[in-house]
Amino acid sequence: MTTITVRRLRRALLALVGLVVVAAVVLAVVVVGQARRPLPQTTGTIEVPGLDGEVEVRRDERGIPHIYADTMGDLMRAQGYVQAQDRFFEMDMRRHVTAGRLAELVGEPGVETDKVIRTMGWRRVAEQELPLLAPETRQALDSFAEGVNAWLDDKGSTAAMGMEYSVLALSLPEYSVEDWTPVDSLAWLKAMAWDLRGNYDGELTRAALDGKVATPMIEQLYPKYPTDRHAPILSGQEWRAKGARPPSFAASSPSSDRPASTPQARSAVADTAAAIDAIPALLGKGQGIGSNSWVVDGERSTTGQPLLANDPHLGVSMPGIWYQMGLHCRDVGDACPIDVSGYTFSGVPGVVIGHNQSIAWGFTNLGPDVTDFYLEQVTDGEYLRDGELQPLETRTETIEVAGGEDVEITVRSTGHGPILSDVVPAAAAAGQDVDVEGRATTSYAVSLAWTALTPSATGDAILGLNSATNFEEFRAAAQDFAVPSQNLVYADTEGNIGYQAPGRIPIRKGIGNDPPGWSPAPGWDSDYDWDGYVPFKDMPWVLNPDDGYIVTANQQVTPSRTPFLTTEWDMGYRSQRIADLLTSEEKVSPEKMARIQLDTHNGLADALVPALLEVEVDDFTRDGQDLLRTWDRSQLAGDGESSAAAAYFNSVWRQVVEITFNDDLPAELQAAGSSQYWLAIEGLLENPSSQWWDNRTTPGIVENRDEVLRKALVEARLELTSRMGKDPEGWEWGHLHGVTFAHQVLGGEGLPGPIRSLVNSGPHPVGGSSSTVNAMAWDASEGFAVTAAPSMRMIVDLGDLDESRWVNQTGNSGHPLSGHYDDQVDAWLEGRTYAWPSSREAVVRATEDTLTLEPEED
Repeated sequence: MTTITVRRLRRALLALVGLVVVAAVVLAVVVVGQARRPLPQTTGTIEVPGLDGEVEVRRDERGIPHIYADTMGDLMRAQGYVQAQDRFFEMDMRRHVTAGRLAELVGEPGVETDKVIRTMGWRRVAEQELPLLAPETRQALDSFAEGVNAWLDDKGSTAAMGMEYSVLALSLPEYSVEDWTPVDSLAWLKAMAWDLRGNYDGELTRAALDGKVATPMIEQLYPKYPTDRHAPILSGQEWRAKGARPPSFAASSPSSDRPASTPQARSAVADTAAAIDAIPALLGKGQGIGSNSWVVDGERSTTGQPLLANDPHLGVSMPGIWYQMGLHCRDVGDACPIDVSGYTFSGVPGVVIGHNQSIAWGFTNLGPDVTDFYLEQVTDGEYLRDGELQPLETRTETIEVAGGEDVEITVRSTGHGPILSDVVPAAAAAGQDVDVEGRATTSYAVSLAWTALTPSATGDAILGLNSATNFEEFRAAAQDFAVPSQNLVYADTEGNIGYQAPGRIPIRKGIGNDPPGWSPAPGWDSDYDWDGYVPFKDMPWVLNPDDGYIVTANQQVTPSRTPFLTTEWDMGYRSQRIADLLTSEEKVSPEKMARIQLDTHNGLADALVPALLEVEVDDFTRDGQDLLRTWDRSQLAGDGESSAAAAYFNSVWRQVVEITFNDDLPAELQAAGSSQYWLAIEGLLENPSSQWWDNRTTPGIVENRDEVLRKALVEARLELTSRMGKDPEGWEWGHLHGVTFAHQVLGGEGLPGPIRSLVNSGPHPVGGSSSTVNAMAWDASEGFAVTAAPSMRMIVDLGDLDESRWVNQTGNSGHPLSGHYDDQVDAWLEGRTYAWPSSREAVVRATEDTLTLEPEED
């Protein structure tokens, strides 16, 4: 048993002190015994049905496997087998979520999630996508599934597959595992698309505010992207759209053409928001979801060859989202074209982000507006469409509930998509027979149009990227990446760097002055429908820009109004900081790339701190305010002046957000406090009498900017005094701001402490913040705990791929008693990375365990 395993076991056993000795011993034996049974065999030989030849699985000291095979079929079978060895429960949970069958696994708590996902029909779409894929992709999916199922057959019982099944069996003993299918893999791409679809909160929030606050207030809450201060990914010189007609709207200028907001419309929108919130954050949710990536060419690199960095900002969980591995054809050629290493999704064949022998690539979320909500006038099974009633499309879904009764729902859809407001039981009643100004009005339902609900060939893109050897092949693979739309950065061993924006982007007609998708549209008017999708040839891209670098951090892609992508970018504080650091020296080293990933500079402070220092406060509050006078704007976790100032500033910021915005915003859509709010506050600081400063909960009193800032300073001083003591010099940002890696099923408060302590890790103090390069995001409406963070970090050296570096968020294994369950946490917290061997020679040198998979004897 490794040192890490012993440490985790000791922590679990210490939690049993309050129990009687006999019960403690019995529980420890059961938990530890069941937790050790699923640990994988990593040496020796295993016969695997379906293999054509021997396959090597070489694992390094962190359990990261590199697989070597002679054929694509064997490579994919082995990938399925090995991922199942380490992560099968995660794979099984993911397929239950994406199929709307979570309640079959966890019982009644999964029902609400299942209702929403069955209504959208994620798995139904995945089933329609399978026949659209290229033959080689379908074969890879089949072979991958065969590998997973070979492992399932070998293990036999659920108790041998994962500790989680043993714990769930205590209350839900009837569960049995089904065979893996290709559709299980494809359906996971729907979860990826959902969590990275762009921010729908803005559309719902504007709908909820319409008619309740003045139009200028909505404009102030959603300011234009500051192109003059924060550079887009591509400048106007690097990308000029040709042949496309710009939409006819004035951004942030509301139109009188949209339907007036009514109480029942707002109620239906609120119910839709509640329904969406029932979906678990498999990759993460909220405004902290984003990423950094950048690439520099050989002229800007100390190595003389390109360097590429990527650190996707996703939700935090145990195990982490990514599974590291290498997939290597022994002889790379047309029949077996893969020699790739990087980060995979358990349950999906191929490598999602990484490099092969010729190219490297990274992702950040482009975040285009690919969802629209439509208000629908529904009457007795029909909905209004251009003056005529059309029949609703309906189907019945039966949700099986482990340990309970089946739940039956009726899914209704219009031509735009499924009616999400049906998922909340109160939705139907909320809008019925509402009297507005003395007359009965039509009740509304809310349907969802989403690009991912139209079948696509996104499944082809991953293997296409894996086998691409130049920019032309890279772009060809990107063309298949329909959803989610990502910013793809590129570099190759020939010295080229590039960028491509792929994805299925709706073409909207831009009715009136509103930006397309600005608020829920009238479903009864076809003028608001989508008019196809932006052709791939019209999507922005660049190869070898003159300035020698490309930065993508969810900021505006291009100042061009064509194609229309969205109005709701990340506001560019991170991206501009990265660009400034990259260009602060003539050459960029791999070490500097790593330092930039850890930068904690707060981009809002330059605007907000001077305003805070002008406010007169009492002596007690001034002790905190004085911390800001010499603050260097960094946000470190430990002790020291910078950490103390960061703690106070962020506490003040949370108060500013709450006092300024939340009295006007709906309860289900409170202000998160990320970059949109940063830019909004910068504008409001220049408008001391804006209605946003006034607190509508204090009738008869009209507050202004300085009163809000003063109250925020006072309340933050009181909060930190209560939490960390009276002396501001003893305050620490990391004391407030921590990250907990929680198991998605067994990590909650409802389970026994010994189980939670075994499967969770943290809280760990961290620096950084929302909208900083080291993006340890937190939600101002919830507290300071980290809600999203770098899910991994990687730096690829195209001059010597074996000099590349990487680190995962937690560890590669999903088994709590594996030494590799959390063995990368400390390095991730400290900003360290590990060597990333990828050549055969480097992998052999790093090998600690070798497993041979052999064809099954007749």
